[in-house]
Amino acid sequence: MALTAGIVGLPNVGKSTLFNAITKAGAEAANYPFATIDPNVGMVEVPDERLTKLTELITPKKTVPTTFEFTDIAGIVKGASKGEGLGNKFLANIREVDAIVHVVRAFDDENVMREQGREDAFVDPMADIDTINLELILADLESINKRYARVEKIARTQKDKDSVAEFNILQKIKPVLEDGKSARTIDFTEEEQKIVKGLFLLTTKPVLYVANVDEDQVANPDDIDYVKQIREFAATENAEVVV
Repeated sequence: MALTAGIVGLPNVGKSTLFNAITKAGAEAANYPFATIDPNVGMVEVPDERLTKLTELITPKKTVPTTFEFTDIAGIVKGASKGEGLGNKFLANIREVDAIVHVVRAFDDENVMREQGREDAFVDPMADIDTINLELILADLESINKRYARVEKIARTQKDKDSVAEFNILQKIKPVLEDGKSARTIDFTEEEQKIVKGLFLLTTKPVLYVANVDEDQVANPDDIDYVKQIREFAATENAEVVV
């Protein structure tokens, strides 16, 4: 079964361009909000020298490489957790993937339209990241709150072992989300991770931040203030950044 990743970000940050570069697909990449409505899906074979060597030694009739499925998901806007824009579809698409590739605009260009009707060239990577993450956090908090009272009642009245364990996890996650932080920032034990996996939270999915920079700055990304900001934030989530 292929590993899956969803490419997310605000409208017009370069999601479809990245998707096309990775998958060699021909998805529309346009300078207006919601150029992507239905998610584009592309498969990529993962290069593996070990598999190549084994194939040369054994010469099987068929070699099946590991594949990675990328989904180009519609741009999210503020209020998506309440259904704004394509919010409900966006969140549903994210729930289906194993990991998140978060594209962040890190260049100035007055010709690129901004989200929510903004047309200025002002760029604020941290505000953009916060917009996306907050919507995912709010969606997770809603999910946690729906389970909280029910699981608490069973845990306290029936002393059910599984319910007690789940309630302890909910108590651990809820205040973190309420503080505006992603659940992936929590250090879970191996046993706790098994329970967390069953909660299907959005903010526990591993994330890779992609800083979309100006072509003239690609050679020296560490000199870009926007990239420095993204790296500093990613470090708080133990996440990686690529440029």
